[in-house]
Amino acid sequence: MTDIHQFNHRAMATHFEVRIADEERTYAAQAAQAALDLLDKLESRLSRFRANSDMAQIAQLVPGDKMRLSEPIFACLRIAKKMELATHGAFSATAAALKTQASLPQWSLLPEELSIRCESGRLEFDLGAIGKGFALDRMAELLRAWDCPSFLLIAGGSSILAGDAPKDAAGWSCGLGDDNAPQRFFLTQSSLSGSGLAVKGSHILDPRTGQPALRQNRAWALADTAAESDALSTACMVLSEPELEEVLAEGQS
Repeated sequence: MTDIHQFNHRAMATHFEVRIADEERTYAAQAAQAALDLLDKLESRLSRFRANSDMAQIAQLVPGDKMRLSEPIFACLRIAKKMELATHGAFSATAAALKTQASLPQWSLLPEELSIRCESGRLEFDLGAIGKGFALDRMAELLRAWDCPSFLLIAGGSSILAGDAPKDAAGWSCGLGDDNAPQRFFLTQSSLSGSGLAVKGSHILDPRTGQPALRQNRAWALADTAAESDALSTACMVLSEPELEEVLAEGQS
C-alpha cells in the first residue's frame, strides 16, 4: 500500500490539509511545511481583515486612483476578472460591496504596471470565493518544484486540488463534503470545489441583482485549477439552469 503523509494547518479561517504520496516522510514533511509557509504569506496579502494587506489598501482607493500590486495579488485578481467574464457576472470578487453600495464598484488591471485602477465606487473585495483555491494552486506549484507531484490539497473540505495519483491508484478518492461522503470522485490533475448555504447561511449574493443565491443547498464544480473551480461553484449558486447551460457550453467551445 502506498504511504500517504498528511499535514494539517489552520489558515484563512479554515482547516488546510496537505497529503503527499510516494515520498519519504521527512522529505514530504519539509515540502509540506514549505507549502504551508507559502499559504501563510498569501493569507497576509489576500485577507481584507488585515490593515496592512493589499486588499485593505485597495479599499482606500478613490475613482481614478491606481495602486501597484504584489505579483500574487495581481495574479489572483486577473483570474477573478477572467471568471467574472466567463460566468457573465455571476461570479464577482466585489459582490460583498452590494451590502454597502448601490452597485458594484468598477475596476481594471494594468498588466504593464502590475497595478489596479479604481474606476468607480469603493473597491471592497472579498476573495473568500476564490482565495483559498488560488492558494492551493500556488501550493501545488511549489510542491511540484520540490519534485513531489503526487499530492492532494484540501481547504475546509470545500476546495480540493489533486496532483498525480498515488502509485497503483486510479486517483485521489474524494467525497463531496468530507472523506466519508458516499458519492466519490477519483481526482488527478484537477480540482473540485463546493459552495453552499449550510455553514454561513444566505451569504452568497447574485452580483447582478444583489439578491440571495437561487439554490438552497450546495453546488459543486470541477475544473483544471482550484481558483477556477472555487469561482465556478459560487457562480453555480446564482445561475439559473438555462444560464448555467450557456456558461458551460461557452466554456467547452
